[in-house]
Amino acid sequence: MMSDALDIGRMDSGSGVNKSAAVASTNDQRVLGEGVRWDDRRDELLRVDIVTGHVHRDLVADDGSLIPVRTYEVDGTVGAIAPVHGDDGWLLAAGRGFSHLSPDGSVRRLVEVAPARSRMNDAACDPRGRFWAGTVAEDQHPGGGCLYRLDADGRTEMVVDEVTIPNGLGWSRDGATVYLADSGPGVVYEFDFDTSQGTISNRRVLISLEQHVGAPDGLTVDVKGHLWVAVYGGGRINHYSTNGELLETLYVPTEQTTSCAFAGPSMNVLYVTTATENWTDEQRRAQPSGGLVYRFHTDATGWPAARFRPDTRWWASVTG
Repeated sequence: MMSDALDIGRMDSGSGVNKSAAVASTNDQRVLGEGVRWDDRRDELLRVDIVTGHVHRDLVADDGSLIPVRTYEVDGTVGAIAPVHGDDGWLLAAGRGFSHLSPDGSVRRLVEVAPARSRMNDAACDPRGRFWAGTVAEDQHPGGGCLYRLDADGRTEMVVDEVTIPNGLGWSRDGATVYLADSGPGVVYEFDFDTSQGTISNRRVLISLEQHVGAPDGLTVDVKGHLWVAVYGGGRINHYSTNGELLETLYVPTEQTTSCAFAGPSMNVLYVTTATENWTDEQRRAQPSGGLVYRFHTDATGWPAARFRPDTRWWASVTG
């Protein structure tokens, strides 16, 4: 483990002040906890464990701790989850495609997009309710990942290719820019985004991390448009301005930091998922802080998870 990953609250650079230390919000170790989101339809925190195919729903107590509501088990892997407008269930990036999860736990496969020997990874909805999801090759070879878009009518399109481990996705306040983390080369890209057409262009690097720091993983964007990026292998969340300047670092007492999202009634508590990927049972026992969900009380405010907004006729035909 990196020596400074345990130094909770120490600043890397910038003028930001860490208001609180990381507080554990769960006591169950996940293998690859990921995809944390705030579902404002039910005021619940959503998260997944990619490897085990688990989807978790939690309520948030007054002190920010998590109260389990239900855990679903999906056949295979599940990379991400999004609420669905006009539906009580959720859209999943799972296996090699997209699925619908009902509150009763039933899962309906909608469409497959990922090639053989690959799986769905992180995903998020854009401001118009389209669902964007990355894929990663099983061997994680360079250039083996892609980014797909699922439209309201069920059509899919491969939008970006030759990325390695596409991860966190987010949009700027004005919707004109989309951010995409690629954990392979350790960068966060930004693209110009056409909201009406759902197209992206002009890829450039906004953030680049040196290998010894870790790799950018899941991310979220706050109401100011700032980026909060989970750094896998670095035990931290990096807070960046819109121009990629590092403002603040929040430290988590375990190395594999995977995703983050603002949640709770005031949307100012940052929840962070972690993992114990490829750990032995001995490592898990020796490092009980790994694989838990943590929280920070912040001065920032975030957004609820954007909802997938399907065409009602197509949606009825595939879920009815």
